Amino acid sequence: MTRFSRILITGAALATLIMAAPAMAATPDDQLIIGTSLAQVLSLDPQQATEVKAQEILANTYDRLVHFTGTSGTDGSTIKPQLAESWEIDATGITFLLRDAEFASGNPVTSDDVVFSLVRLLKLELSSASSLKTFGYNADNIESMVSALDSKTVRIELTDDITAESLLYRLAGGFASIVDSVEVQKHVSNGDYGNEWLRTNTAGSGPYVLRRWAPNEIVMLEANEQFWGGPTAMRRVIFRHTPESQAARLMLERGDIDIANALTAADVANFANKDGFEIDRVKTGGFYMLAMNAGKEPLDNPLVREAIAHGIDYQGIAQTILGPYGRARNVPVPEDIEGAIANPDWSLQPEKARQLLAEAGYPEGFSLTLKTISETPRVDMATAIQANLAEIGITVRIQQGNGSDIIASHRARDFELLIPQTSSGEPTALGSIDSFTNNPDNSLEANNAGNNVWRSAWDIPELHELRGAANRERDVAKRLDMVRLLQEMFIEQKPAVLPMFERFEPIVVNAKVQGYSGHPRSLTRLDGVTKSDVD
Repeated sequence: MTRFSRILITGAALATLIMAAPAMAATPDDQLIIGTSLAQVLSLDPQQATEVKAQEILANTYDRLVHFTGTSGTDGSTIKPQLAESWEIDATGITFLLRDAEFASGNPVTSDDVVFSLVRLLKLELSSASSLKTFGYNADNIESMVSALDSKTVRIELTDDITAESLLYRLAGGFASIVDSVEVQKHVSNGDYGNEWLRTNTAGSGPYVLRRWAPNEIVMLEANEQFWGGPTAMRRVIFRHTPESQAARLMLERGDIDIANALTAADVANFANKDGFEIDRVKTGGFYMLAMNAGKEPLDNPLVREAIAHGIDYQGIAQTILGPYGRARNVPVPEDIEGAIANPDWSLQPEKARQLLAEAGYPEGFSLTLKTISETPRVDMATAIQANLAEIGITVRIQQGNGSDIIASHRARDFELLIPQTSSGEPTALGSIDSFTNNPDNSLEANNAGNNVWRSAWDIPELHELRGAANRERDVAKRLDMVRLLQEMFIEQKPAVLPMFERFEPIVVNAKVQGYSGHPRSLTRLDGVTKSDVD
């Protein structure tokens, strides 16, 4: 966390806060108020929700077998115990020993709950399952791959397509949260594994439970009295929908909220030299990406995609719009990860871009629609890209929408250009590039909506094959060589899933808040957060 000077802000009570009264206010000492965007929070079912802003809610209402903090230092990426007290790895699988823990309902956490949760993940066949499906786990084989050896011992078999290290990192993801199978099965309707109920309720063993969710307004969590980790300092955690950056900045300044994580770059910069606040710039391992639908003309032409890659001012956008949110990078592996290759020369080169369009048969250019979620910083990025591409003869119409609309368009291949954000399955080069090179079946019938590349209809059998071989390779040095080759081939094929900026998450925190550290997957745990007076 980047630390600046501190100040104590004082004021009124939570009731005033929730009613958004204009009076000066300081949040109560036992309550944490986070100003964020809830626009993409569409479900709180952990085996369904993939949206970034939903993950922090899920991380505090559920546990996974294992986790990692993602913090800087020597062990930030080290897998650590959560519900699994310990584990043993052998040639064919991993055996986990569970700690004594209870769900919020009072039901004990058992191996049956772990099996139910992972089977449920694959049987629901939702996009979140892709993180395991890509490695050979599926609805047909999952019941033979995970088993309860006794009430506290779980065994997960390895497929031929995954290493034990990669499986552990995947199990640290929000989709691998362990749900209370006894409670969930009370709410099953028409074979939905309790999905309809879990969309708006929680059944976990994490430090908090859901007390209220009003979409695009508020999510309220209260301390879980059954939490195995003991009492939490924060009795209540509230996520307030504050999509307007300037309003969120003012609320943070006057003490109405403790944390803001949806500010514009300019509003983040406002706190850089302000007493009483800290800026946590979280390295996510993911990217802001330009998705091009290779199933539609003219984007099916690699020359057109290359022209677009040369038609964007990455450095200019990074400096004037993204600021703390990102840095220019066109290879889907963060530049400081072992095995990353140098960036290609895809800088803004209008003349070269126009020449490529002429070679592709479009000397007069054409028109496209760019879809984006209406939130920071993607709207400003879209406007800049619109202006950039106009210089090379491509007229872009921007279509903004809420999270559900734009995400649905992406999953249905119903777009021409679209700006999604990605995350990394694990903090390694192979984990970073995996979702950019994985597409086992590009056919429309495959309906692989959880697959990033499939959504862009980009058929890449050579890349997919090499990516699979790299995941199967147990020798670390050989695997790194394959990952370097994978990046080179990715660039050569003029990707329809174009990484533009390595993605960071700037979070501004009142200095009274102690123990808050953003997680690269937004799985930030809050049970260790406290508040204290500052000088």
